[in-house]
Amino acid sequence: MSDQGMNESRMVHGDKITKVTTHLSQNEALLFERSSPGKKAYQLPELDVPAVDAAEALGAENVRAEITDFPEVSEVEAIRHFTRLSTWNYAIDYGMYPLGSCTMKYNPRINEVVARTEGLAWAHPYQPESLSQGCLEVMEHLENALAEICGMDAVTLQPAAGAHGELTGILLIRALLEKRGNPRKKILIPDSAHGTNPATAAIAGYAVENIKSSETGGVDLAALEQLVTSDVAALMVTNPNTLGVFENNIVRVAEILHKKGAMLYMDGANMNALVGIARPGDFGVDVMHLNLHKTFSTPHGGGGPGAGPVAVKKVLEPFLPTPRLRRSGKKLTFDYKRKHSIGRVKSYYGNFGVLVRALAYILAHGGPGLKNATMDAVLNAVYIRKALEPYFDLPYKSPNMHEVVFSDDRQSKLGVRTGDIAKRLIDYGFHPYTVSFPMIVHGALMIEPTETEGRLEIDSFINAMIAIAGECETDPQMVKNAPYNTRTSRVDEVTAARKPVLRWKP
Repeated sequence: MSDQGMNESRMVHGDKITKVTTHLSQNEALLFERSSPGKKAYQLPELDVPAVDAAEALGAENVRAEITDFPEVSEVEAIRHFTRLSTWNYAIDYGMYPLGSCTMKYNPRINEVVARTEGLAWAHPYQPESLSQGCLEVMEHLENALAEICGMDAVTLQPAAGAHGELTGILLIRALLEKRGNPRKKILIPDSAHGTNPATAAIAGYAVENIKSSETGGVDLAALEQLVTSDVAALMVTNPNTLGVFENNIVRVAEILHKKGAMLYMDGANMNALVGIARPGDFGVDVMHLNLHKTFSTPHGGGGPGAGPVAVKKVLEPFLPTPRLRRSGKKLTFDYKRKHSIGRVKSYYGNFGVLVRALAYILAHGGPGLKNATMDAVLNAVYIRKALEPYFDLPYKSPNMHEVVFSDDRQSKLGVRTGDIAKRLIDYGFHPYTVSFPMIVHGALMIEPTETEGRLEIDSFINAMIAIAGECETDPQMVKNAPYNTRTSRVDEVTAARKPVLRWKP
């Protein structure tokens, strides 16, 4: 190799990169392209009953013809194809996901074992209540546990995910205010809230009014007092907010709202910073949702599955979705006759497998274990903040909890933006952090280590970020061209989003 080639290799792979090296990762054609007519990945015994013509038995209109160009491969080809593809993927079992807000943490395998218990995994939602007592007890136990953790009076497990829980919560507020004679017109939302909050309010029929954050990153009390009028139905607050900052004035926020007849909705997506330490119900929250697939550990990749239970104070309990669990002696039943209910928000009773996993997580940890997990999550994020503060701009100086948000202010002066840093991080063997969110931080680098990462992994991540900060100063163009060690380097993300190619044509 020439001197220039050696220097390029050192520049691309970096002397400071210790987590990954280049290694063999085989190329792989599409399964369609591996196909050979007549190949099968299975063997079936000969029929021991008379053969029946499917078209004759079912009707020709109900029988599908052969699928054109459907891949035909052997068993070993199918196994190797998907195994090779798996080596291209990054996964939570492979390494750290520092995605702020998303809370991508390791999921204990005991959760999966419990969720696959035959009586739970194969329970059918139409089976009689008399044969579903075990499943109903799982749901009852989880409802009670979540109510205690949140300091609330009742819980519904129906909503399918966080945004669905948000919508359910705001519909509950609307139903109560309608019963009082006026559903009101507006929902107030801080600029530090999750992006789904404004969409939720709009879908529920409310106008959205934004509240600017104070210099410390919290709700501006003076602005709030001005904005809360008889037209305001509720404030939707994320606590801790998307800056990772706890709303220290949350009790006063609740008082301002309640004095004017409005309600306090809390987005509980960041409850992994509070569990076992603080209960939202105790500081004035009327209704909140939880992301079980975040705080209580269910695989969170690939868009699902999720669960977004909603916890409420007693005044909102009559409006919860039907059916509601009801205990009659030793038996549990579903109560469908609820006069004020907003009705179903999902078919059946929620994403049951996620509910089982969440209960397994809660019971495995117990009260002290859940508190320790919270403290570890906060400790890890503060540790990262302190280590990276000398290298990246920190726009909000308030103490952070489970996540920390830097900006690319220092690096952007050198022509390097947050997206470039994130792509360079891939070369160091890490999944990128959350890029350019929250919107109130220009060029945001949003980092959440979660409680499941140990110091060795976190130190490796910190060292990678410090090395990249140095590269931004010594060779910014190299960072701007990253990544180098991926199968595909820079892609046209705008075209990919606007004109996706979703099918293969032979």
